[in-house]
Amino acid sequence: MVFALALLSNLLLATAALAAPSRLGARLERRRAGRQSQPIRLLESNHLDNLASNASHVEYSSNWAGAVWDSYPSGTFTSVTGTFTVPTPSGSSGAASAWVGIDGDTCGTAILQTGIDFTISGGQVSYDAWYEWYPDYAYDFSGITIKAGDSIKLTVTASSTKAGTAVIQNLTTGKTVTKSLTSSAALCEENAEWIVEDFEEGSSLVPFADFGTVTFTNAVATTKSGTTVGPSGSTLIDIEQNNKVLTSVSTTSSGVTISYV
Repeated sequence: MVFALALLSNLLLATAALAAPSRLGARLERRRAGRQSQPIRLLESNHLDNLASNASHVEYSSNWAGAVWDSYPSGTFTSVTGTFTVPTPSGSSGAASAWVGIDGDTCGTAILQTGIDFTISGGQVSYDAWYEWYPDYAYDFSGITIKAGDSIKLTVTASSTKAGTAVIQNLTTGKTVTKSLTSSAALCEENAEWIVEDFEEGSSLVPFADFGTVTFTNAVATTKSGTTVGPSGSTLIDIEQNNKVLTSVSTTSSGVTISYV
């Protein structure tokens, strides 16, 4: 009788283990459901207090926070890079994503981007490394693990308006992943950005997580002429949802700091 009960218990545990979705499975299911970054969704807001306190121009968006170069002509930017420390989101549930990219602001037809999602669900935190050429969906990198406190370097490079690469380097573990991409959606190469985003799943924004602070260092955009541009003087973007500003952004010559407030 004891043996029979033990066998039944083991069978039930094995069945439960098989029925429980793995974290990887949950991530892949989310991708299949359509995790997607979006071009910036600007809001018509008038926050004179914030405008007065920043040297750079500030705009408000429902989905982007960070720094964007939006004043250059088409055919300018070929590469964008930045390094940040992976944060630990707080709260019970929500998500956010830190990424670098080319286009998506004044050029809304295509975006070449790569980044890290940070998700908290039931108090459990998980991370995804991904790449995307909008308007296609985002796809997970395989072969790289991300944890809080890791130093992550993100780079996108456009070899032409319809081809490029996305690279994520985990400087803490020494692991690098690279994806070569092509698209029928041509880049304008007129925007360079360092962003924390409230991304979209299934045609709606996910609940925006309190991500703490993301600081991009060694933030550089490279032009076709070979010159480099830092984020200082670029347009600052803060996320505003339900008439409440949720982020605060500042820049230096080589850095962008984005804080949840």
